[in-house]
Amino acid sequence: MNKTIIEVTNRIIERSKSTRPNYLESMNLQFNQELKRQNLHCGNLAHAFAGCSSNDKAALAENSLPNIAIVTAYNDMLSAHKVYENYPPMLREFANKHNAVAQVAGGVPAMCDGVTQGQIGMELSLFSRDVIALSSAISLSHNMFDGVLNLGICDKIVPGLLIGSLKFGFLPTVFVPGGPMPTGISNEEKARIRQDYAEGKIDRAALLKGESDSYHSPGTCTFYGTANSNQMLMEFMGLQLPGSSFVNPDTQLRTLLNEEAVKTVLQLSKRKDFNATIAGIVDEKVIVNAIIGLLATGGSTNHTIHLIAIARAAGIIINWEDFSDLSSIIPLLARVYPNGAADVNHFHAAGGIGFVMHSLLENDLLHEDVNTILGKGMLNFIREPKIQDNEIVWDECAANSLNDSIVRPVTLPFSNEGGIKIVKGNIGRAVVKVSAVPEDQRIVEAPAIVFNEQEDFISAFKKGDLDRDFVAIIPFQGPKFNGMPELHQLTPTLTILQKRGFKVALVTDGRMSGASGKVLSAIHVVPEAKDGGPISKIQTGDWVRVDGENGILECLKVDLNARLPQTKISNAEIGLGRELFTNMRQMVSSSEEGASFLM
Repeated sequence: MNKTIIEVTNRIIERSKSTRPNYLESMNLQFNQELKRQNLHCGNLAHAFAGCSSNDKAALAENSLPNIAIVTAYNDMLSAHKVYENYPPMLREFANKHNAVAQVAGGVPAMCDGVTQGQIGMELSLFSRDVIALSSAISLSHNMFDGVLNLGICDKIVPGLLIGSLKFGFLPTVFVPGGPMPTGISNEEKARIRQDYAEGKIDRAALLKGESDSYHSPGTCTFYGTANSNQMLMEFMGLQLPGSSFVNPDTQLRTLLNEEAVKTVLQLSKRKDFNATIAGIVDEKVIVNAIIGLLATGGSTNHTIHLIAIARAAGIIINWEDFSDLSSIIPLLARVYPNGAADVNHFHAAGGIGFVMHSLLENDLLHEDVNTILGKGMLNFIREPKIQDNEIVWDECAANSLNDSIVRPVTLPFSNEGGIKIVKGNIGRAVVKVSAVPEDQRIVEAPAIVFNEQEDFISAFKKGDLDRDFVAIIPFQGPKFNGMPELHQLTPTLTILQKRGFKVALVTDGRMSGASGKVLSAIHVVPEAKDGGPISKIQTGDWVRVDGENGILECLKVDLNARLPQTKISNAEIGLGRELFTNMRQMVSSSEEGASFLM
């Protein structure tokens, strides 16, 4: 095993000594007490199975068959989650076929960042993760279940489901994906259409047509943003069937994989083994594997927040230094849009997650000796599902890339370092995603221009005021101020300026999309402006250096400590339900602590 991976893993174990044992003690206690339906009173049981078929009622009354909880994030506004509409009856049928019962334990909210980008509803997006965790806990609180199937895909939804599930860590848990929509127009064409609209070359109707041609059917969006990074993580953490993430909806293989997920959670429930529970699977090594998967594939920067919160739910303490140190030795093995031209369908066809895992394991860059839903060892996960005689058979995954412009082995990477780094200096600490940034754009030193909102940036661009080298500073976008919305509207405009030959960068305490693009962006800055962080003291005209190569985030020739922080009246008090989240904004932790109000 690589020396740095061992060192990072060991320091996480050491850092978690006061929290991890408490978590495991609690989960073991609940596991051994068998907090399940046999302890319910008759009235409790009668309410719980009143809506079931007569056969299922008898099985639950006699406690003769396992009962599987389905926690679903279905709605038919999200293309990715529309596919879950018919999953509950399908999964119930599979459960009955394999001598078990399945019930929808509850639903969790699922908002779409693609709909709320640039809208005030985006200020609820990050908080929705913790609401999902709470909703998941309520779903499972009925104490009726022997295992869990989680139906969720997109940005905050999988992290929220995982956090909630870890609080019911004494149960076996399997994640069930829905798969990406088929490929639409090319990613280059989509980017060109967006940039043409930003420059006023096409009208709104042409833009809407281009977007509709890209996002065109049920299924996950095909770029490698947070949603598809979630799917990769569930495989790297051993919580989702191997090779299942990027199988398209409404295919025979997708249906067979759904049945396989039911069979898997039933097998786990029958083992009566703590190592078969989600608490027995998600340990320090599994969290490190998740970070490695994120780095090797150039995944979403949102997971520098989500993984911290997920780990804390299991009593494991990680921080950005762990990401940065692992990034120094984990090579970038994938080029998937926005880090390349291919989408996740192309990535999957070229070898996908299984090939990346295989190459990492072959080069001692992944913990193999971990528990998974398929038993001990990540070797169980370098397999892919195929159909033979209308049944799934498991074959070895591709040992060689089938398209080295999309995915490569450790011995021939796109970059010797992973795609995420930490920058720090007198402005604070921040995350940069350099996997998509051209090498000649990874260091920017230029005058600052401070903007109150991303709309002010767009307005200045349209007036022609930004045709120059500059670093855009957008403070007061952190979790404590307005819920840390993604500033996705900036990406096309910054890219245009970069293509015009200007050196541009972004510094903000907010987030960019999980599909942040080719512009150097120091995001998630801590301390945030709401806390009086140095980002709130930068003035237009100050010189700022953002150095993604050497990890520097500095306001030059200025003593920021001598300045008073700027203040700003929050605009996140009322409208679209934001008033309901006032207490959460006051309670939320910093970005580097997972931006959570739960822990």
